[in-house]
Amino acid sequence: MQTITESNSRQTFRTPFFPAYWREAAGEVKKLRVLVLAALFVGLDIVVGMFFIPMPFGDNLRIYFNYFTNSMCSMICGPVLALIFGFVRDMLGFMANPSGGFFFGYTLSAMLSSFCYALFFYKARITVTRIICCKLVINVCINILLGSLWSAMLYSKGYYFYLVSSTVKNLMLLPVEIILLVLFYQLALPVLVKMKLIPEQPKGRMPLI
Repeated sequence: MQTITESNSRQTFRTPFFPAYWREAAGEVKKLRVLVLAALFVGLDIVVGMFFIPMPFGDNLRIYFNYFTNSMCSMICGPVLALIFGFVRDMLGFMANPSGGFFFGYTLSAMLSSFCYALFFYKARITVTRIICCKLVINVCINILLGSLWSAMLYSKGYYFYLVSSTVKNLMLLPVEIILLVLFYQLALPVLVKMKLIPEQPKGRMPLI
C-alpha cells in the first residue's frame, strides 16, 4: 500500500513503483523554482567536486564530497530531472576541469548515480537503512561494475583487473561515505522541510528503518 503523509501538499512514498510518484517527478520539470535550484546545484556540484581528502592508504584513494550536492539535488528534483542534472553536471564538470579524453560511459554513470539517489530519496522517508542501500547500489553497481567496464574499454588491462582494484577502493570508501551522508542529512533534513523542498520527516534522530 502507498504511504501518504500530508506536508506542504506533498506525498511520501515507500517505493517509486506508483504512477502518482512518476507524475509528481515529471511535474518537477515544469516548476521554475525547482529548475532554478537544479541549475544552482549543478554549479555547486562542480565547485565541490574540485575538493577532496586523500586517504593515507591506497593509490588514488580520495574522499570527494559532491555526492552531498548530487544526492540533495536528486532528493528535491526527482528522478526525471536527476537524469538531466547528472548529464549536465558531468558535461560542464569535464569542460571546467578536463582530465584525459571525454568518454560518454562516465556521463552515463553520472546520470545513473543521480537517478539512483532520486529513486531512494525523492518523496521518501529518509532513514539510515535507505541511505545504506542507496550508497551500496551506487558503489557496487555503478562505480564498481560499470566503472570497471569503462576502464577496460579505455585502457589496455582486462575487466577483472579493474574490477578488483575498483572493488577494493569503493568498499573501503563505502562506510566513510555512509557515515558522512547520515550525519549530513541529520542536519540538512530539518532545513529542507522548513524550506518546503521535501515532505515532512520524523522528528528527532534519523530513524534506522
